[in-house]
Amino acid sequence: MTYCVGLLLNQGIVLLSDTRTNAGLDNISTYRKMFTFENPGERVIVIMTAGSLSVSQTTIARLREAMEEPEATPETSIMQAPTMLKVADIVGDMLCRVRAEVDEKISTMQGAVASMIVAGQRKDGAMRLFLIYPEGNYIEATEDTPFLQIGEHKYGKPILDRVVRPSTSLEDAQKAVLLSMDSTLRSNLSVGMPLDLAVIEKDACRVTHARRIEAGDEGFRAMSDAWSTALRDGFAHIKV
Repeated sequence: MTYCVGLLLNQGIVLLSDTRTNAGLDNISTYRKMFTFENPGERVIVIMTAGSLSVSQTTIARLREAMEEPEATPETSIMQAPTMLKVADIVGDMLCRVRAEVDEKISTMQGAVASMIVAGQRKDGAMRLFLIYPEGNYIEATEDTPFLQIGEHKYGKPILDRVVRPSTSLEDAQKAVLLSMDSTLRSNLSVGMPLDLAVIEKDACRVTHARRIEAGDEGFRAMSDAWSTALRDGFAHIKV
């Protein structure tokens, strides 16, 4: 399984994903789940994936192949699409087609499913953040709900509900997603390090900050310890 989260804020977009993939207790691997496509200053698109590795990897590969086709058009290439909404359409259609192909090749009760978060901005366009379901349809982040999650989202949702607003600063947003991930790491063994963090500042049309956080990272550990202490102290001061 996995956990990925994206925040759409007034100042920009913050994205975080883990890298653990497991197919049983004795088959745990590390795979990147955050993929960046950018033409700096013109457009930036980041895709995060959760679910079936075969579906997600094939979908990303097909999207790259469509971009590189000599006959690529705004209808087929996410790097030529006129809007982020069209990007979401292209990704959703590709995800749906790949899922159907994989389902035909494997025999399982539930089939192979994957979901994706698509974030980005094109020059002179608005920043947008979408959650794309396995069937290819999608929802979009709004001012009322400025964050989207895929994978094992339930453990990391409470802190986002309480602290994230469109006005949240990029610095505080990074803290929020990292603590959201920390809660998930503590409660679910199917989510694991290393982590990939990306920040897209508004109108930059590029990833302005990227960081890989390895297991044992001192900064992340210090933040985790401080959060645990703050929770214990807060709990101790609450009167029944």
